[in-house]
Amino acid sequence: MQNLTRSEVEDFLYHEAALLDDWRLGEWLALFTADARYEVPATDLPRDANPASSLFYIADDAFRLSERVKRLNKKMAVSEQPRSKTRHIVSNVRILARSADSAQVNAAFVTYRSKDGFTDTYVGSTDYTLVRGADGALKIRSKRCVLDLESLRPQGRVSILL
Repeated sequence: MQNLTRSEVEDFLYHEAALLDDWRLGEWLALFTADARYEVPATDLPRDANPASSLFYIADDAFRLSERVKRLNKKMAVSEQPRSKTRHIVSNVRILARSADSAQVNAAFVTYRSKDGFTDTYVGSTDYTLVRGADGALKIRSKRCVLDLESLRPQGRVSILL
């Protein structure tokens, strides 16, 4: 991944955000590797917390993430029917480290979720491990969204994908 550029990473992250905002969750899921992790630690945990020993809002492996996407797409998903309107804003993209097969990337985010006359705001930063797939396209091996909130009030939960 030595030739990976910030511009390429930014384009990839903007594409990911657009897929989420357009509720194209199957295509979003395809951005992940077969051994992927998707995590959202509780707001009171240190940045390096481990989901094996700490309570996370979300700590999904690839299988659980695919089940989450299936559930969100079902009409019976009460928390997201009708679906929320979201806007994912990504900024301050930095490539922190590169190796031959992966890159550590950090980006700031703001995600707005509008539903039932209310708009919730989720603010934080995301740590990614990106790899190249067999086709040369970037893939997400891990995504950890660290919320810069004291708590999830007033929204109370994370029922969308950040």
